[in-house]
Amino acid sequence: MIELGVTPTMIQPVILCGGSGTRLWPLSREHHPKPLHALSGERTLLQDTGARCRGLAATVEPLVICNEAHRFMVAEQLRRIGARPKAILLEPQGRGTAPLGL
Repeated sequence: MIELGVTPTMIQPVILCGGSGTRLWPLSREHHPKPLHALSGERTLLQDTGARCRGLAATVEPLVICNEAHRFMVAEQLRRIGARPKAILLEPQGRGTAPLGL
């Protein structure tokens, strides 16, 4: 194999886990947003995302960003699947990032 002088780059996954609980109403609520629900099986959307991050070769532990009110639920859900985030960063208020993905 020929080395081309390319340095491998580690990917830093960032998981945005929050929401106001209005888009999936009545299942989702302010204190239990969509990522904390299991919609297609036993694992929640957050757990599925955490598991996908573990399956990537060139990644480090994910940073998880959530609301302070959800921090214990987020930590517990990740613990249940054996995921260890690098950190759980707490947002003091929502930043309205959902429309950016459209």
